[in-house]
Amino acid sequence: MRHLQHNRPTLGAPASPPAAAAGGQRNAPATGRRLLAPQALLLAALALAAASLSAQTVDERLDGFDPWVESIMQEWKVPGLGVAIVEDGKTVFAKGYGWRNVEEKLPVTPDTLFAIGSNTKSFTATLLALQVDDGALAWDDPIRTVLPEFRLHDPAATDEMTAVDLLSHRSGLPRHDLYWYATGRNRSELLAGLHHLEPSASFRSRYQYQNLMFMTAGIVSEQIGGKSWEELVQDRVLTPLGIERATFSVIRMQEDDDFSYGYGANEEIERVPFRNIDAIGPAGSINMSARDLAAYVRFHLAYGKVGDEQILKEDSARLMQLPQMVLTGPLQQRLQDGPEIGDPTYGLGLMVSTYRGRKHISHGGGIDGFISAMEWLPDEKIGVVALSNTSQTGTVPALVVRNAFDRMLGLEPIDWAERARKREAEAKEKAEEAKKKDLAAAVPDTSPTHALADHAGEYEHEGYGKASVRTDGDGLVLQVAGIEFPLRHYHYDVWSVPYDLPASSPASGRGGAKVRFDYGNDGKINVVAVPLEPSVPPIRFLRAGD
Repeated sequence: MRHLQHNRPTLGAPASPPAAAAGGQRNAPATGRRLLAPQALLLAALALAAASLSAQTVDERLDGFDPWVESIMQEWKVPGLGVAIVEDGKTVFAKGYGWRNVEEKLPVTPDTLFAIGSNTKSFTATLLALQVDDGALAWDDPIRTVLPEFRLHDPAATDEMTAVDLLSHRSGLPRHDLYWYATGRNRSELLAGLHHLEPSASFRSRYQYQNLMFMTAGIVSEQIGGKSWEELVQDRVLTPLGIERATFSVIRMQEDDDFSYGYGANEEIERVPFRNIDAIGPAGSINMSARDLAAYVRFHLAYGKVGDEQILKEDSARLMQLPQMVLTGPLQQRLQDGPEIGDPTYGLGLMVSTYRGRKHISHGGGIDGFISAMEWLPDEKIGVVALSNTSQTGTVPALVVRNAFDRMLGLEPIDWAERARKREAEAKEKAEEAKKKDLAAAVPDTSPTHALADHAGEYEHEGYGKASVRTDGDGLVLQVAGIEFPLRHYHYDVWSVPYDLPASSPASGRGGAKVRFDYGNDGKINVVAVPLEPSVPPIRFLRAGD
């Protein structure tokens, strides 16, 4: 059964290899002025960036890097990109490509602010590591000693969850992203409802990427530190690193003189509305520049040092970069793009693997309009960050990072772009085959058991909140989790999200998701079952009052 999942709409990216770097970003709703001839605009932007920066001295290992980046941006329709490279404790390259504001033709600079999405997670892990260094928290103590109100559906997870568990994605919960994505709940409300979310694995048995547990980790830090997570990250992490322009909200980001809008691109480049994710902030709300993110990478390459000062204890910094959970199954297969990429594991807010035989630390991030990649090779003391302003594809930031690694290492560059093209073509072909199979599977000449109007009404779930159904011509519209899903009759009492929704629709990308209605012994429709999380059975919303 297809699900109303956001194609990993959210803070996505447990790691940043091509096509896996945002966990498969959805087509975000796009509004704003339409801009025809996107390739022409990109070419003009890239030419402007190249001309303004041509006087910079570039390491000879990076000869040809600029035109390669520009060609990749053009191919994948990326309006803007910020890139920085660090080596031996210094930022040796920092550059902006393309536009941060396509409409006004404002170029990206190395200091342009981008949303970095799930790269925020390592900042939250770093904060907790600092609090462990202080003696205010122990890695293996149950977090209920600090946060007694914490409660999950699984009593064992409730009682035994530790900070390490929160930061290594082994809670037993699948993503449940639509629980927070557009519902408007605040951080406290999200925490209070966690016990209503169904797990899909037993506690500590499996790696499952989980944004809500990082939100919980942020709340734990607040309880210990006596300040908001935002204040603590600024005081304990950013300020000691000399990072002053980073923001924790897209609302604040827009007050800066040098920030990027987010975009989507099909036939046309369109601006994507900012997604305010303050409530889930510790999992993905930081916005910063390539230059500043490079300073953060230098900090971790130095295992907690800034200059001669040890900000984070070396043992704690190294612990963050050690495997805690092994990734298995389909995710592992997606992340392994070839023999050059080692089996992926997860540390504390960071992915741990190998790249062409070298230890490799990484993370990716994605939120509406933005994809980012942050990666480093600890033994070689080389790191690369790439921040893009489109969520249409998660491919380009990771391609840029890998090409930069190959050049900096003096290796023959692998044609990662060709591998990505092949993989995306295969994925598109499989999606089309699945669509045809799904449409053909509908039983013909069937009708719902009830009149159209009988489906309408208000429904409720203790965790996901309210859902409503209304009629719309000969179809229905389901509003749930802050998103409207048009429904067309599929067969019997099963309805389906259509495949042909425009890219600007918030439900775009969920075509084929099945919604089923049920009724009681009195014959009245009393349940709508909605597949909001693919790892568990459809969420059952009961008619209000039943």
